[in-house]
Amino acid sequence: MASPNLNALPEENSSEDKDQQRPQASSSFDSLPHRPPALISKQAHSPVEWNQYFDKEEDVRIPETTDVFHVYTAGTEGPVVFCIHGGGYSGLSFALAASKIKEKARVVAMDLRGHGKSSAEDELDLSIDTLCNDVLAVIKTMYGDSPPAIVLVGHSMGGSVAVHVAARKALPSLAGLVVIDVVEGTAISSLFHMRKILSDRMQHFASVEKAIEWSVRGGSLRNLESARVSIPPTLKYDDSKQCYVHRARLEETEQYWRGWYEGLSDKFLSCPAAKVLLLAGTDRLDRSLTIGQMQGKFQMIVIRNTGHAIQEDVPDEFANHILHFISRNRIGSRGIEIPGLRRPQPLHS
Repeated sequence: MASPNLNALPEENSSEDKDQQRPQASSSFDSLPHRPPALISKQAHSPVEWNQYFDKEEDVRIPETTDVFHVYTAGTEGPVVFCIHGGGYSGLSFALAASKIKEKARVVAMDLRGHGKSSAEDELDLSIDTLCNDVLAVIKTMYGDSPPAIVLVGHSMGGSVAVHVAARKALPSLAGLVVIDVVEGTAISSLFHMRKILSDRMQHFASVEKAIEWSVRGGSLRNLESARVSIPPTLKYDDSKQCYVHRARLEETEQYWRGWYEGLSDKFLSCPAAKVLLLAGTDRLDRSLTIGQMQGKFQMIVIRNTGHAIQEDVPDEFANHILHFISRNRIGSRGIEIPGLRRPQPLHS
């Protein structure tokens, strides 16, 4: 789900930036980092096509259903880094990172139901069980009964989906789990404010360029290049209002929100695969995760100077962490290290 406290975008730059009036952020999940005022031309906010980062896009039709999931793919060798975006985002949230990860591994980023270019019979059924079934169905349709080594990567709500998919133990080739900036305790406490956050955010945009500008100046994203490719698929044109609106109708899915996060920490710790938790703040671990980290059950990496969407704000750093995780855990298409990422061997006398 998108990060809270998104303010409306003023029509013109003001001499006094409202971001400077925000209180200091304690965590990127429940507040936004300070952003200096930006003076950027309109042309700088124009959309950028997906094919500058991914190699292909395709529709994955799920047999015996009317559901069609849009996926972006990159790379030809190595394990599959299967990316699951957060609520309100799309698969293109991973675009910039994919352009680097694909040098050593394959990348698949899907649009969840109700998001991006995917279509489903019930677009508002964002229950955790349905979202998990969708991910498993896409993997099954793409790879059959013998999928390659898979590293599940999930951001925010998508991190919860990745954890629940891994906890089902329905993917025999699951080799790794990467969760981006979501912790059970913080997420559940933030749900109390989520309805107001969604209603207070800017709802209508005169153009896609305005939406891109709003996302960066409002603070939800801190990387303009990423916003130019990732924001357009999060919008749809409303003919009756003659403007762009948010594609995902998150405000109508409140009944599912708590289910995304309840029990998440214990499920994460119980997953048998190698695990890493990427956080944008240091005050995020609940009791279960704190104990689990002390016991060495997972790796935690705190990434500084970033907002909630780590994979968009610092895509090169994020991609490096993914590739190092793959190398360190010897994850490959056939259970071996990826060529070019081998760890140095000890010297023998």
